[in-house]
Amino acid sequence: MTYRIGAFVVDMREGRIAQVIGAAGSRVTLRRPGGGLEWEAPFASLRLATREDREAAGLWPAGSRPMYGCGDCAQLAAAYKEAAAGDDPVTTGDALVLQRRHWRTVHMGGA
Repeated sequence: MTYRIGAFVVDMREGRIAQVIGAAGSRVTLRRPGGGLEWEAPFASLRLATREDREAAGLWPAGSRPMYGCGDCAQLAAAYKEAAAGDDPVTTGDALVLQRRHWRTVHMGGA
């Protein structure tokens, strides 16, 4: 199984939710949803994060869109779209982290 850049997965070795930021061979590079140190895990130790996993981690639910009328949401969504159109998965992952961090801190009241 492969996971696209930006997908949320659970590293079943420790039960941590993570975001896919890259893949090479049989290993996937991961990062915590809010950023932080990266780590690698074999594909076999991962599963796709469920909606419940994502909500428990303070991420917006599947299918949600940036807040209508929030200028920062629109700007971050455009930056992510531009990054995703490029060839650099790290830039794409960073843009998605910024977008989700904004969502959590501003619209969900998280830290």
